[in-house]
Amino acid sequence: MRERSVTSLYVHVPFCARKCSYCAFYSEPSKGDSISRYVAALVNELGLVAHDLKPRTVFFGGGTPSLLTLQQWQSIFDAMARHGLMGAGEWTVECNPATVSLDKARLWREHGVNRVSMGVQSLDEQLLDRLGRIHSRDMVFKSYDILRMAGFDNVNLDLMFGIPGQTMEQWRATLDEALAMRSEHLACYEVIYEEDTPLFEQLQAGEFEVDEDLNCAMYDELVEAAQSAGLRQYEIANFARGSSETGLPERACRHNVNYWRGGEYYGLGPSAAGHAGGERTKNWSNTTLYCEQLEKGLRAIESREALSPLKRAGEIAAFGLRMNMGWPFVDFERATGFDLRKEWSGEMMELANRQWAVRDDRHFHLTAAGLRFADAAAEMFLR
Repeated sequence: MRERSVTSLYVHVPFCARKCSYCAFYSEPSKGDSISRYVAALVNELGLVAHDLKPRTVFFGGGTPSLLTLQQWQSIFDAMARHGLMGAGEWTVECNPATVSLDKARLWREHGVNRVSMGVQSLDEQLLDRLGRIHSRDMVFKSYDILRMAGFDNVNLDLMFGIPGQTMEQWRATLDEALAMRSEHLACYEVIYEEDTPLFEQLQAGEFEVDEDLNCAMYDELVEAAQSAGLRQYEIANFARGSSETGLPERACRHNVNYWRGGEYYGLGPSAAGHAGGERTKNWSNTTLYCEQLEKGLRAIESREALSPLKRAGEIAAFGLRMNMGWPFVDFERATGFDLRKEWSGEMMELANRQWAVRDDRHFHLTAAGLRFADAAAEMFLR
């Protein structure tokens, strides 16, 4: 057994009622037998890592975790309780507004789930259809009320901008309505066109063009509107309420902050990635194969990679730059054993010269302009 337990757990639930046109995550259509077999395999996988896991944060993502039935959720909760994995300080479940019921929300809450992330994406019916979403705008408001009724006081709303055909007026209307809901957290993402998705194929076929200037304007509108509504930006796409002594908003997603700060985590479920004990792992992106392995008492790991300390430090530097506060030099050295000022002095200087970043005696962080190009900035730190 390792001396220090892993404190973050991600569980991938790979089932969806229908795959969205932009989604490149591993998922498959929901079928009763497949889901039941998956839940049994997940219960087995929980048992295989429990000795090395003391979760402070838990995140059930997908796919659509809210598709699981009450009985399936109960099986998972019972297994986690049996292995001493309950009681995380932050426990998030992702949901689709079309698959939330009061009974399910109450069951989550009763067993320690205290944060729900709802995939809204848009409040425009035409754009929801364009994205292939199964919910309507009315379902968003109804599900949000259900979550509040069940006792959830920490709700995130996911929105998307840069949707093909989306106008600034439509984006402003969705933002206004979403912000009026007064959720504790807001996550907003620009549409990314990834291979093997319908939207990518449509883009390649010339059915529409990407308007980068409009997308930049939408992002600027987002930042201004969210901050005006009392939400603090703490990462490129994430905004939360509250303040704290750590410099992060009180309602910041601690699970995601652990990723961006280079923390360890276990990833369970088909296609899930993890990083623990200096090793990166990825499970098979095949639910049948995943289940077969776990039924044999084996982890369903497709690949393992041991990163060199410098390569891992470069990744941690890159991820950390997504956050507004960037990297305090002391914190980076504590996390990686490397001094950002020595190993990446030239990269920091170049970004500062571009006015994408600011460096002072204590820390280094991207500017508002730099955050818009954070991916390009992050690549410079990889080794």
